[in-house]
Amino acid sequence: MDTQSQINRINKKIINCKKCPRLINHCLEISKKKKKAFINEKYWGKPVPSFGSIPIKLFILGLAPAAHGANRTGRMFTGDQSGLWLYRALFEHGFSTQLESKHKDDQLKLNNCYISAAVHCAPPDNKPTAKEISNCKIFLKQELEALESIKIYLALGKLAFDQLWKNLSQKQKKPKFEHGKMITLENNKTLVLSYHPSQQNTFTKRLTKKLFDDVFKLVCNEIK
Repeated sequence: MDTQSQINRINKKIINCKKCPRLINHCLEISKKKKKAFINEKYWGKPVPSFGSIPIKLFILGLAPAAHGANRTGRMFTGDQSGLWLYRALFEHGFSTQLESKHKDDQLKLNNCYISAAVHCAPPDNKPTAKEISNCKIFLKQELEALESIKIYLALGKLAFDQLWKNLSQKQKKPKFEHGKMITLENNKTLVLSYHPSQQNTFTKRLTKKLFDDVFKLVCNEIK
């Protein structure tokens, strides 16, 4: 089975997953209640598949879909403030064909890049349980095995870093999470760490445009 077929198969499993009743019910409830600004829109309201181009060099891992972001639009990091930050950076550094990602059907394409999440359902208060994270880990494992062309892993936030590290089978001691840290892996690939572009980080200036761009400059330099 070729890589694209493997990825399509994994994404189909993600969309149809029912392992976490709390999350499935939350996604459905949000899609019915809706946010006033999106009251006339049809919400996706189920597990959100990963998104990207094949083959890839950059693999990005986030936390989970936002209730009125990806849970509404059906595409990772799409329709919320975090997505505005991420896709702006991707576009300006050559990984996206559009500056803004609005909806899964807006024709945006990624270049050499793939975006996934540690959890594929929107969790209440953006806090998945340990069990829910564990239930989703099989999808990340399968993605990493299928996407053999990955050269750089970018973890957005500590939880994403923790989940990636568990899957990368490193004998070296796990480093402390620090924004902008680059870790050379035993397979000669690179893991880059960044604060998550959540409002909690961007509104407080913990993550600035410069700090986020600096991470993507590191990524681009490694890919060349």
